[in-house]
Amino acid sequence: MALSEDDVRGIADYARIALEGDELTEMCAYLNDAVAMLEPVLAYNLPDIDPTFHPIGSLSNVMRDDTPDAERALGIEAALGNAGSARDRSFRVPSILGEEE
Repeated sequence: MALSEDDVRGIADYARIALEGDELTEMCAYLNDAVAMLEPVLAYNLPDIDPTFHPIGSLSNVMRDDTPDAERALGIEAALGNAGSARDRSFRVPSILGEEE
């Protein structure tokens, strides 16, 4: 299945990538090489194998509960100790939106 320059142009437009002239030709060759590398996979006849859409299968949550650890927790005073500015147990930082209070 070879990709035409029109196919590559459509993919580039969808990805909002501007390709012109030699770039389009080069990308067409590159993508056709990439597709050709996947051809051996099609040689396998695996009708009874379900596709794997996620590498960890049915594992749903690998994160621990988000609970404070009293032994390792940093106190508010220690956390704000070297802050340039603090107010109401929070760090104060300059506004990035240009609005000043």
